[in-house]
Amino acid sequence: MDIEIKVPSLGESESEATLVAWLKQAGDAVAVDDVLAEIESDKITMEITALDAGILKSALKQADDMVEPGEVIGVIDTSAAVAASKTKTAVKQTSTATKVKTEAKAATKIETTKTPPASTSLKTETDTLPPIATPAAPNQQRNQERVPMSRLRKRIAERLKSAQNTAAMLTTFNEVNLQAVMDLRSRYGQAFQDKHGVKLGFMSFFVRAVSQAIAQHPALNAYIEADDIVYHNYLDVGIAVSTEKGLVVPALRDAHLMNLAQIEQGIAALANKARNGGLMPDDLKGGTFSITNGGVFGSMLSTPILNPPQSGILGMHTIQKRAVVENDTIVIRPMMYLALSYDHRLIDGSDAVRFLVAIKDTLEFPGSLTLDL
Repeated sequence: MDIEIKVPSLGESESEATLVAWLKQAGDAVAVDDVLAEIESDKITMEITALDAGILKSALKQADDMVEPGEVIGVIDTSAAVAASKTKTAVKQTSTATKVKTEAKAATKIETTKTPPASTSLKTETDTLPPIATPAAPNQQRNQERVPMSRLRKRIAERLKSAQNTAAMLTTFNEVNLQAVMDLRSRYGQAFQDKHGVKLGFMSFFVRAVSQAIAQHPALNAYIEADDIVYHNYLDVGIAVSTEKGLVVPALRDAHLMNLAQIEQGIAALANKARNGGLMPDDLKGGTFSITNGGVFGSMLSTPILNPPQSGILGMHTIQKRAVVENDTIVIRPMMYLALSYDHRLIDGSDAVRFLVAIKDTLEFPGSLTLDL
């Protein structure tokens, strides 16, 4: 029986994708859930998996071809799975019999082998090594390589340039003392992990701080559409994740309703899907505010760019121990620079500053955040 391999749904706003590569070739055996091919749309790279076992009978589309949702790109012959299973059993039985004969023959050979005379010379490892080649002269040629941009990279470029051309972007900065957060993680981290099965990281504190600050400054969770301002009564936080194929920003839904454990579990699941190619179009849709953490790469300060149509994005950076003044005394504290980029068409500078200060205050005095131990 022939089973068609179809392109899955790409999401509401996408009508085509590129077939990146076939991971199985015509004639290859296919098991259920085997990855058959990869496709790439403007927003996401997806894997097409086998729903039935059999033999890949034909590939109707080739690498770099454009494909559409629902389009048939190949055929699996499921009747071949039964024949393949019988052949595999026969091969296994033959292999076992051959192995028994081989072992018996090897045992006989060992018994009849004589020890060489003492005068026989033995070759050393040095005797059998090939001569060392003389290093070739350095290649002085200067080369260039031209490769086409992937659809995902093109889309990233278009969206970032659109953000620059459309929004009146401005960035305000502050710094936060993370000593209290680090003390909480140090004291309760193991109990938290034992109960919830996930580590207590920094990102959950920032998501909770953003949630509380947005409750006070809802414009940071809104966007401009034509002559209207669209406000959300929910918070879907876009978490920027760097992958081998580019930056993706999956959304953590209803983050304002989550505690620290739920946030950590949700972020871990999204990051894992992003890096393993498991994100679906719905994972990338929406998002009302974004957070990006350049600190994991060592960034000390940056001006993050908006993720349209959102009006705000928070930039986290590397944590560094610095000398600060507390109660007229110089002390060493783990400090992080924060950056808030915002759309000045919608958000006044004073509101942006107060929003960032609210985040800073929550992180420096995190008593309002529950650990749910």
